[in-house]
Amino acid sequence: MNIDQRLAELGIALPAAAAPVAAYVPAVEVGGMLHVSGQISFAEDGSLIKGRLGEDVELDAGIAAARRCGIMLLAQLKAALGSLDRVERIVKLGVFVNSTADFTDQPKVANGASELMVEVFGEAGKHARSAVGVASLPLGVAVEVDAVVAVRA
Repeated sequence: MNIDQRLAELGIALPAAAAPVAAYVPAVEVGGMLHVSGQISFAEDGSLIKGRLGEDVELDAGIAAARRCGIMLLAQLKAALGSLDRVERIVKLGVFVNSTADFTDQPKVANGASELMVEVFGEAGKHARSAVGVASLPLGVAVEVDAVVAVRA
């Protein structure tokens, strides 16, 4: 089964890859690794998932926002590689959570993206990860996720 078939089986439709909002490119491939710029939390309807965990965003909504970031990461991977079947391994995710100083469940929020990668890629989706609380994120979003991915030629 290829990855597009796996996505269909999971009921995941990839959106169009988001265009950069500043002076950067969405992805850079070098030395068999694809470095994907941070993807922010877009809802299925294209609106931004905004807010701060520990203030006006509940944990489950934060987990869902991280999953949506993961879906946009998949869209960026497909745009950069032409096919998700070129993904050899998800190497690392960096998850940034817009959260209050006393919110400490960033790892649980990050699981929204991490678990998606395993659902889609199986063992190759298991990765190293950082889950960091931050005071704010671009456009007021709740979560941002970037990635490093090993790719096949």
